[in-house]
Amino acid sequence: MKFALIGYGKMGRMIEEIAISRGHEIVSIIDVDNLQDFDSDAFRSADVAIEFTAPQVAYDNYLRAFAQGVKVVSGSTGWLKDHGDDVRRMCQQEGKTLFWSSNFSLGVTVFRAVNRYLARIMNRFPDYTPSLSETHHVHKLDYPSGTAITLAEELIAEADALDGWYVGEAQLADGTVVTGDPTGPEQLRIEVFRRDEVPGIHSIAWESEADTITITHDAHSRKGFALGAVLAAEYTATHEGLLTMSDLFKF
Repeated sequence: MKFALIGYGKMGRMIEEIAISRGHEIVSIIDVDNLQDFDSDAFRSADVAIEFTAPQVAYDNYLRAFAQGVKVVSGSTGWLKDHGDDVRRMCQQEGKTLFWSSNFSLGVTVFRAVNRYLARIMNRFPDYTPSLSETHHVHKLDYPSGTAITLAEELIAEADALDGWYVGEAQLADGTVVTGDPTGPEQLRIEVFRRDEVPGIHSIAWESEADTITITHDAHSRKGFALGAVLAAEYTATHEGLLTMSDLFKF
């Protein structure tokens, strides 16, 4: 298949390496200094564009790719609140295709399924209170992470006693500590940490007076994210609409 890359940082380079190792061709690489290449025959020849950039530019990148008739796989987070409705409309009503995930790691996909299943079990044990924490490298700008939000929303959807989430404390890269309070008693607390070059750690704890049940996903490198993105691109090349990891892995 022919892939384009939008964003050529560490993730972009790792995606390139894995895609080539799986027999694919990279026909266009677009970064901040050559945005004009969206309007090129090379970019238009791509079966799928794989996009990993920043929250403030991701949505514009989708629009540029869609304008050229190119499907997009994206792992960029932080854009959904402002532009989610527009993207859903374009994919559901206007024939555009976006495969989006807050985390393409195969391990995180399994972790999300375990999170949902555990939340259903814990409805039978109301003495346990859940909380969530996420830790990422100091270069990550948005918080909580897109993966943390996905985990929180999936947990809340299964937990009878919860109806929302809030950031209890965020320890940011510059040393700033941001605190927040719940808007009601049924809110899931999320704690945020920015430290060193951590690829990503997400933990969910269910705590009672007697004990604590904890599940954790600890990424060792970005390789798992990059492989998942390439698998998603392979899937997207033959599918349409608004796609997620739940379409790629049905469990």
